[in-house]
Amino acid sequence: MAEENDKNNTNTENKTDGHIDGSSETSELKDRLLRLAAEFDNYKKRSAKEVDNMRTIGKAELMSKMLPILDEFELAIKSMNLDNEKDKGIALVFSNMFDMMKKEGLQEVEADGKFDPYKHEIILTKESNENEGKILETVRKGYVFNGILLRPASVIVSKGSKETNENKGE
Repeated sequence: MAEENDKNNTNTENKTDGHIDGSSETSELKDRLLRLAAEFDNYKKRSAKEVDNMRTIGKAELMSKMLPILDEFELAIKSMNLDNEKDKGIALVFSNMFDMMKKEGLQEVEADGKFDPYKHEIILTKESNENEGKILETVRKGYVFNGILLRPASVIVSKGSKETNENKGE
């Protein structure tokens, strides 16, 4: 009989321990499930962000490849007689294309004022009455797409006047 009581006590203890173990195991499983759900949510957000970045990079590459076409259109329009209906039509097509590109995020690089090495590339420096580093002329427009520099503006920059340069040397 004593053996039976020991067996019953052992079974009761195991059931109680099993119940406690089951409760902690359940909480561990719930915790793991919550962590996995959070990781999956983070994965979805990260994937969506990567897809958006790839889309932006793809658009930037397309815009970059279209820049020579914009340049050629601008040269053609400058040489046209806009009194002619065909020339007006070509200018209108260019205007519509450029407006669409602007709506997608294309912007011209500002080429007025002081030279900025992050936005401009110096083609030539000239002596002038302007301050050193002032942009005198834009040779080729530069463009930015959604904060990505596609092409720097090619500019002619002042290196100051001859008198100013001689005064600095003294």
